[in-house]
Parts: sequence; structure tokens; C-alpha cells
Amino acid sequence: MTQTLNKMRLMLRTINPTGSNHSGSVIFLHGSGDTGPNLIEWIRFLLGRDMEFPHIKIIYPTAPLQPYTPLNGQMSNVWFDRRTISIDAFECRKSMAEIYEDIHEMINAEVSAGVPLDRIIIGGFSMGGALALHTGYHLNTDLGGVFACSSFLNHDSIVYESLRNRTTPGTPLPELLMFHGDRDNLVPSEWGKESFDNLVKLGVEGSFNILPNAFHELKKRELLDLQEWILTKLPALDDNDE
Repeated sequence: MTQTLNKMRLMLRTINPTGSNHSGSVIFLHGSGDTGPNLIEWIRFLLGRDMEFPHIKIIYPTAPLQPYTPLNGQMSNVWFDRRTISIDAFECRKSMAEIYEDIHEMINAEVSAGVPLDRIIIGGFSMGGALALHTGYHLNTDLGGVFACSSFLNHDSIVYESLRNRTTPGTPLPELLMFHGDRDNLVPSEWGKESFDNLVKLGVEGSFNILPNAFHELKKRELLDLQEWILTKLPALDDNDE
């Protein structure tokens, strides 16, 4: 199914639950220069099928087309702009604030459809994973979980700042699942591990998983583990519980 929410700039592709009860949602964000439909096809190629669940809807948005500085200002489907692809670079916070509004609307649409915040997971690949980290630990800490594949946060990330300044530091944060290829030559695994360790120091719980002999890519084993994790975070509900 393809749809566009009223105020959003994003096109959404969805894989609906295979059963009749929709009790959870997963937002899966693609990497820079990609699209939601392409991410669906990539996952389908690796698994030999769609990633689907009896009770969970999977949402694949496409990032807006905008100038991207690492490509010398060429137009690209990216979630936000970057000065350069480096953990040392400063975040483009104005650019990120613009996409936050779209993410808020996407989450609010699921809540309006009857899905509680703690039954919504957000994650993504590369830049999409970075935006998922911003969403779960800066924008909305009540979500059901966050996953990030081959992703990192900049040293000056507003995410760290937001976690340090939490008004209720004792409340649980969404569980985090991260994957990273040990041969990733675009986003070194050290960047991902440093980001994970920084988040753990600020109260996030989760796991960081190195993928052997993997470059900047998704792998079948990773997707199978992700699917299993999603089911542990969003188990099927009895009809009486919904």
C-alpha cells in the first residue's frame, strides 16, 4: 500500500499485518539516496520474502528530495543534510528539525489509529538509523524500541544533550538494537560502537552486534535477528487485551 499523510512531505509504503488484528507498528527508515520501495525490495531479496507479521504493520517512508552537501549539493532522497560523513562533523540541526516534524506526524498517525506509543518501534539503515536514534532518544522516549543498522551519532549530537538533560532520569528508555559490519568502509564500526557506548552511559539499554565480513550493507542474518527482536518487543496481544 502507498499513501501520503495530509501534511507530510513523505510517501509511505506499508506492509500490512497478515492477520486481522493490528496491534503494533514498525517504522523502517532507508539510508541516504534510497527510497522506501527500494528498501522493501532489498529486504525481499535477502529474505526471499517480505518482512511481515500477523499483527504488526511495517512502514517504509521515502525521505524528501533535497540538496545534500556530501554530494556537492546534488539533489538526493535524504532525511537531513550533513556537512560531511564524519563522526567529528557538527550536526545540521536546522535540517534535522525539519524532518522531526514529519516523524512526529507519522508516529501521531499510528497513535490516532489506536497503536500505543510503546507498541511503535522505529529503526533504519545508515542515515535512517541515525534518525531513528534521534527519534527514540531525543524526540519521543516513550516508544517501544529503536534499531540502527550501520549507523552512528556525531560527537556533538543533540541526542546526547537531550539525554543528559532529562527531567525524569529514572524512567526507562526504549531498548536499542544495533548492528554494524566489521568491514564497513563508509561508516566504520568504531563509530557505531562509540555511539552505542555513549548512549549506554546515558541510560540506554540494548545490544551492539558486529556482523562478520559485512560491508555497509544489510545481511540476511541481521534481518532474521531483527525480526525476532521485534516480536519480543511487540508480541501478539490477546483479543481481550486490545
